[in-house]
Amino acid sequence: MSAIPAKLQAVRLAMKAAASRAGRDPDSVRLLAVSKTKPAADVLEAALAGQRDFGENYVQEGVDKIAALGPLLPPGCSLVWHFIGPLQSNKTRPVAEHFDWVHSIDRLKVAQRLSGQRPAHLAPLQVCVQVNVSGEASKSGCAPAEVADLCRAVAALPRLRLRGLMTIPAPVDDFESQRRPLRQLRLLQADLVAQGLALDTLSMGMSHDLEAAIFEGSTLVRVGTAIFGARNTI
Repeated sequence: MSAIPAKLQAVRLAMKAAASRAGRDPDSVRLLAVSKTKPAADVLEAALAGQRDFGENYVQEGVDKIAALGPLLPPGCSLVWHFIGPLQSNKTRPVAEHFDWVHSIDRLKVAQRLSGQRPAHLAPLQVCVQVNVSGEASKSGCAPAEVADLCRAVAALPRLRLRGLMTIPAPVDDFESQRRPLRQLRLLQADLVAQGLALDTLSMGMSHDLEAAIFEGSTLVRVGTAIFGARNTI
């Protein structure tokens, strides 16, 4: 028997405990199971254990997985697919056509292409702007100083619904050091809300900093290794 359902339950319990310590309603934080490099069979097992939100980093892998799982899901089981990896402008069409969310918008051109390529029969694509809060050259994301202008431009596009901000800060072990960049994202979002943007999503926190993210207001934590094990090489 696979360990995926047990690991899912352990992550959910850890999230609930962190929310309780932070004085938050556990239902205010959703679990996004990051299934990149994992086979469709693993996703199906997690789905049958009650998981509904799944994150993919690679366009073609994600599209193939979505297609493979469609006929395998039991009646009434509908999954929500999140694209969370860097997105090149020449690969936006399959993402616009197959995914429900995109977390990694960091420039207007990508958002414009997603908006133009989102099929009219689908609900608007739910999107987050990715912010490089740590200033790492190796990380995607716009600079904090550019966030407000980009968010206003994205919010004005048809076929998209701007939901909030996402970040992947530099990994650190100390709890307070983990909280610092996550707090920066939370304050950035609060400032945008004060400016009139209707934002309700903070996509931040992974397996190693889940508790810090929940303490800083995350509404979507992205967990892969703690559910599916170490990533496969592709």
